[in-house]
Amino acid sequence: MDMSRIESVLGRIEPHLPPQAIVTDENERKTYECDGLAVHRTVPALVVRVTSTAEVALAVRACHEFDVPFVARGSGTGLSGGAQPHAEGVLIVMSTMRDILDIDPAAQRAIVQPGVINLNLSNEANPHGYYFAPDPSSQSVCSIGGNVAENSGGAHCLKYGFTTNHVTGATLVTAQGDIVEIGGDAPEYPGYDLLGVLCGSEGTLGIVTEVTVRLTRLPEAVETLLIGFESTDAAGEAVSDIISAGIMPAAIEMMDALAIEAAEKAVACNYPEGAGAVLVVELDGPAVDVELERETVIARARDHGAGEIRVAVDDVERGLIWKGRKSAFAAVGRISPDYIVQDGVIPRSRLGPVLASISTIAEECGVRVANVFHAGDGNLHPLVLFDGSVEGQTDLAETASGRILDLCLSEGGSITGEHGVGSDKAKFMPRMFTNEDLDTMQILRCAFDPDYLSNPGKVFPTPRLCGEPPRRTSGEHPLQAAGKAELF
Repeated sequence: MDMSRIESVLGRIEPHLPPQAIVTDENERKTYECDGLAVHRTVPALVVRVTSTAEVALAVRACHEFDVPFVARGSGTGLSGGAQPHAEGVLIVMSTMRDILDIDPAAQRAIVQPGVINLNLSNEANPHGYYFAPDPSSQSVCSIGGNVAENSGGAHCLKYGFTTNHVTGATLVTAQGDIVEIGGDAPEYPGYDLLGVLCGSEGTLGIVTEVTVRLTRLPEAVETLLIGFESTDAAGEAVSDIISAGIMPAAIEMMDALAIEAAEKAVACNYPEGAGAVLVVELDGPAVDVELERETVIARARDHGAGEIRVAVDDVERGLIWKGRKSAFAAVGRISPDYIVQDGVIPRSRLGPVLASISTIAEECGVRVANVFHAGDGNLHPLVLFDGSVEGQTDLAETASGRILDLCLSEGGSITGEHGVGSDKAKFMPRMFTNEDLDTMQILRCAFDPDYLSNPGKVFPTPRLCGEPPRRTSGEHPLQAAGKAELF
């Protein structure tokens, strides 16, 4: 590792930051070696903990000046390796940028720093009659900046959409360290949708330091149902039938028997005993509409052999139903020492056959798979369980994960719905896109970051050099020779 450039960056920023903002001790740097994808770890060469847009710009300008890569990190809850550090780069930690700068109920807007915890924003907006709709399962710990980077969804994305549907403006520190404003308070702006490009770009176009978000009015009524089924097939058929009846629930979540087992051990959620699958269905809106929709959901569920059906009578019961679902990822730690969370998308009508194929893949690879997913929009979250201390099991788990993503693609789906590509799925991008598609995407990246410093090694399997004409290449890519890229 060439530490001279890191020393140059340190020399440039150290006089302008408090001592606690700069982390050089190796053991302290190791605490940032991975995000929620713990199977891949890299210790950053330098960690800088920032508290303002100006400090972010200072760090990025220094990195640009000395040709040092940088990675932004919020709460570190991402599941695709999007915040995995660069071994020869600077990790810019934004978890202390957690101020809610403004809440404007009249305009249904809020302005927040990127380190604000997702759920905290809703808690602050609730007294005004509003909330922030995107709600990842990790919403009690994940940050708004990370939600923007990954275009996160959550249980209620079926009705309310993803983060991009709730962002109207952003302050961006470019890869050169300039501070620019994109969008603002207005719902729409003329010209190219740069804000749409930014949401979901996974930190490859720069670093967002302030976000203007839409706030959603709290509904008049909310009904949460827990429905048990004998199998995931029956539950999947019920989901399609409910939506085909013209009902758009706020959320329809499914868990299979293995995921239920884990949740019971972790949080004692008291789901229906012996169920092969459960659905968590949430309805919201005007009270009269919700009551009618509830009866239709119950009838359609009965048509497909539903067993026990519970309707939460208050917020306490509603919270317990959701506690089982939202604890699912962490809960599998009770039944397996290690796991990989995948994030494929399929057409909702193909739930049954795909789940059967996932079971076959698990059996052939010698691993277990617990299924938790947003059934309403076909966004799967298979959790591949394994024991990393047993030789060969990590490889088997990664093989199973890859086959599941290939299965999703074969069904006309996607390799990710809300967790992002990061470093984990970059090698799968050529299976979903043509070389021409990937070149077009990377030309856009080059427009923002021609020096390839902002979160390098993420999203694209082999980066193209900016200024290089789109074409098929043969032989070793220059960035491979420089040790900055790997060809899959």
